[in-house]
Amino acid sequence: MPVLSYIVSMGVYMLFLFLFLEFTREKQKFYKWFFIVSLLSIPLWFINLDSFFRWAKTISVLLPICFVSFVRIANDGRHEGFLPSLKKKWPLWFFYFIVALNIAEATYTDIEMGNIMNAMCGVILILTMPLPTKHWRMAKYDGKNNFAELIADLPIAWCLLYVTWNAAFVYAENTTFFASSLCILLVIQIWMFVKKRSDLWLMGRIYTLAIHILIRASYDIFTPVMDSTSWFNEEVLYYWGMVNLILHIGYFIYWNFKYRGKDYTMKYSAKYYGY
Repeated sequence: MPVLSYIVSMGVYMLFLFLFLEFTREKQKFYKWFFIVSLLSIPLWFINLDSFFRWAKTISVLLPICFVSFVRIANDGRHEGFLPSLKKKWPLWFFYFIVALNIAEATYTDIEMGNIMNAMCGVILILTMPLPTKHWRMAKYDGKNNFAELIADLPIAWCLLYVTWNAAFVYAENTTFFASSLCILLVIQIWMFVKKRSDLWLMGRIYTLAIHILIRASYDIFTPVMDSTSWFNEEVLYYWGMVNLILHIGYFIYWNFKYRGKDYTMKYSAKYYGY
């Protein structure tokens, strides 16, 4: 496949994802109905999903994203009587466990494939993920800087390690879709730095993953224009896993000294910018 095909298709897809993040962040009617309506595509899943992992991944991403919409509405400050129980802490814990579950699903698959080093990285990511008690919250809607987002104060180092861990997992699990998956990982970093808000990383991740999973479950638009099957190399995978493990162990040691049991505020957080 010509290099130009990858450049154009990946560039267009990343632009689509960036605009999608803008709409899901600011337009309540859009994010409220989009993923609920998208569940009507379930009959197509039986055609395109061919493994237990793909079914588990699709369900564990798309159903919770619908719940995210209701939690955002309940906490936006404009719907005081709407499902008051969603204003409590338990939805944040639910989101935390869903993120941990998705990492665990990929970690288990890594183990099945024999990618033990990358699997160990997944375990470290779960252990070092900040707890919702202090570092996760729902923003109020002000129509300018905050739009009832799900906010998580994740260290930038954790976010970057997640990217390289997840990219290595996709590279091994299904290299065919590696190029398209790389798009959803990279666009979050671009969106986050454009907004100067690293506390939006998690919300960007769950929305880009959700739309990507929805597209893949409904119809394969990626293989014809960005098939990356030929990119696979066993030696690259091995050394990638090794480098990932070294970086994650280094971060785990750093985390134990700096973050464990302590509170912290992100440089690019909403709090830092006075939002």
